[in-house]
Amino acid sequence: MNQHSSPLISVIVATFNSARTLQQCIDSVSSQTYTNRELIVIDGGSTDGTVELLTRNRDKLSYWISEPDHGIYSAWNKGLARAKGDWICFVGADDFFWDAKVLERVAANLAMLRAEIRVAYGQVMLLTSRGENLYSIGKPWEKVRERFRQVMSIPHPGLMHRKSFFEKHGSFDESFRIAGDYELLLRELKTGEAFFIPDIITLGMRQGGISSTPENSLIALRENRRAQRMHGQRFPGCAWLTAMARLYMRLMLWRVLGESFARKVLDTQRRMMGLPLYWTRN
Repeated sequence: MNQHSSPLISVIVATFNSARTLQQCIDSVSSQTYTNRELIVIDGGSTDGTVELLTRNRDKLSYWISEPDHGIYSAWNKGLARAKGDWICFVGADDFFWDAKVLERVAANLAMLRAEIRVAYGQVMLLTSRGENLYSIGKPWEKVRERFRQVMSIPHPGLMHRKSFFEKHGSFDESFRIAGDYELLLRELKTGEAFFIPDIITLGMRQGGISSTPENSLIALRENRRAQRMHGQRFPGCAWLTAMARLYMRLMLWRVLGESFARKVLDTQRRMMGLPLYWTRN
């Protein structure tokens, strides 16, 4: 196959003290049937055995380093500087490819895309911290295009960025703590198009990361609004305002009822809306 039908895919993993889950992440890449790939791991100077784990797995890695950094976007930028791929995706140390044929199926779709399409994504399965399935997220671009301009409405883990995306837009803004991926994508998707890869779950993503708590969700929404202003959006929009109102309600329930009871109330509300349980399962 030529480069266009078999593009090189770079998988960049940022990790810090995640030795408990990192092996599964690495194995999920190394077991892919699609061989035109590279795996880059950037560790922030872990002290939990991560370095020893990476040393044992060095034959599966194209590059790895362990040194202090300034957070996930700093780590991902280090990985970008080393990536050689035609397409690049970012994966958390708690995440893993859903099955061995994910990259093979994704690559077949990428090979058919017009050059002006620089972003492609599938669905992601949310998991409890224990690895139990919750539900999948990720909807076709035509259904979330308008909403994306207000809030992050496509899953970033495992999302494919064409190399020309970074040549045009640069790297992650490291002043963001949580919403740097949203700001980066907004550079392209405020006017551009994304491609939704149908009928595929790309990753399993454990909940419990930096953006999973109400307090950090508040930081994320505030950073979303900062990203919007950076890109000329004067007013936040109904979707952002609704998300902020729901978040403040969750914070109030947390503080008034206590976390355990608040989780039950929130999942009762989800059940009444016909949505799968989330809060009591995490």
